[in-house]
Amino acid sequence: MPDTTVQGVRVFLVDDHPAVREGLSLLLGSKGLLVCGEADCRADALSRLTSAAADVVLVDLSLGAENGIDLITNLRENGVKVLVYSMHDDRERIEAALAAGANGYVTKREMAATLLKTISSVLAGECYLSPVATEALRQGTEPEGSRPVMARLSEREQKLFCKMGEGYSTSDLAQHFAISVSTVETYYARILDKLKLSRTKELRLMAIRFTKGK
Repeated sequence: MPDTTVQGVRVFLVDDHPAVREGLSLLLGSKGLLVCGEADCRADALSRLTSAAADVVLVDLSLGAENGIDLITNLRENGVKVLVYSMHDDRERIEAALAAGANGYVTKREMAATLLKTISSVLAGECYLSPVATEALRQGTEPEGSRPVMARLSEREQKLFCKMGEGYSTSDLAQHFAISVSTVETYYARILDKLKLSRTKELRLMAIRFTKGK
């Protein structure tokens, strides 16, 4: 039975293997999604996406001689939702994709149902990681590591930090906590200082790892 939560969703595919794009088109089409375009490199993706009206972009991290991380950064700067669909399941690449702004991550060795679940979750505003990606992030994370982090933050900062880990953007946080965007940015600055971090991307990645590793 088709998943009604993804019916009619417009998906743009970026993968350097034609067979993968063809297989994804058949799979997604059979589930009621619409593949609104495809590309095999960063330049073509950025060019074709301007008229594709995509709801979400599926990006592979290996695009021939190119790195999909740069494309993720470009897409997120333009407010496009990005889901990584890759053969890579190592912690380093997953962290790099999330730091670049990816809204979700699923590996190519997982079931089709997992991919559909991830698409649905990303469209709902979550930062969703598949079971394989979640386990990869959890490995190497100290079990007690979250306690010192949270102990340094006020109750309000803890709540904002956790929502960041759930995929809330700056505007989402402002709306959720009924505060201005500038106030959210002030919270960022305070938390960055307390956690000895220098960039908001690092903070967001730490929040995601904390939330997914609990």
